[in-house]
Amino acid sequence: MKRVVVVEDQVILREFIIRLVEASPMLELVGQTGDGLDGYALIAKLKPDMAILDIMLPGLNGVGIMKKIRQEMPEVRVLGFSAFPNRILVRQMLELGAGGLVQKSESLQTLETAIETVAQGQTYFSPHVSDILREMMLHPEQANHPDDLSTREREVLQLVAESYSNKQIAEKLGISVKTAETHRNRIISKLDIHDSAGLTRFAIANGLVDPNP
Repeated sequence: MKRVVVVEDQVILREFIIRLVEASPMLELVGQTGDGLDGYALIAKLKPDMAILDIMLPGLNGVGIMKKIRQEMPEVRVLGFSAFPNRILVRQMLELGAGGLVQKSESLQTLETAIETVAQGQTYFSPHVSDILREMMLHPEQANHPDDLSTREREVLQLVAESYSNKQIAEKLGISVKTAETHRNRIISKLDIHDSAGLTRFAIANGLVDPNP
């Protein structure tokens, strides 16, 4: 029996995922939440066999959680969900050792297949994500997007787009205000976007924040 934690802020989707987990004879739901920070805390406490993570989460996004899991609990299998998968995200998921990535618009059957496949120790990428992977292999020169950001920079950008101040970002991420300012300045430099509205638009386009929270 594989123990599973579900971290998804969309209540309806979380309930669907939970039903799929509970319906499987090989899976046991041991925790659930809709918040990124709470999700990491649950995973750290329960140490499940598998975590099902939304990539776009309040507090700490799924990529941030995965980075911590890889560093502290590499044995935990991770299946990610994203409404807007792209080259940057797919590459980060591969680098962080994700068991799979599914686009949220895929069918429930695809979702069920992904959960069972990753739980069994295999990898699964939904059709649209597989298309992105094929394009990355066919055109590797395009895989390193000029707008690429580090995991920490993505976390900071998400919080900037959610209207958090540098002080609030520092508190949420456990870093100094000066470090938060440095990350913000690096984001501005990399993206060549110099106003909060522009950063927010970029974050929405790349699936870091929900355009309709």
